[in-house]
Amino acid sequence: MLDQKILDEIKERCQKTTPAPWTSLIEDRDFQSGASFIKTGGEDIYLSGASVADYDFIAHARQDIPLLLDEIERLQKLCSTWNISGV
Repeated sequence: MLDQKILDEIKERCQKTTPAPWTSLIEDRDFQSGASFIKTGGEDIYLSGASVADYDFIAHARQDIPLLLDEIERLQKLCSTWNISGV
């Protein structure tokens, strides 16, 4: 079970990263020359040995994790309103 301490640690790690959005740009899928990379609001991220799915996952995680944390918080508040425990 994810307690508030763990959720706060996840949120803090996410907030310390370069701001979203991040986008994976894959050679031969998104453009024709150069190397695949993750475009951020700062310096781009290049990975060695990563699959296209790895690039997409990492790039999307920067947007997805805050959304998931917000949804957990919304559901916790809803459960609290309804006096439901264990969430």
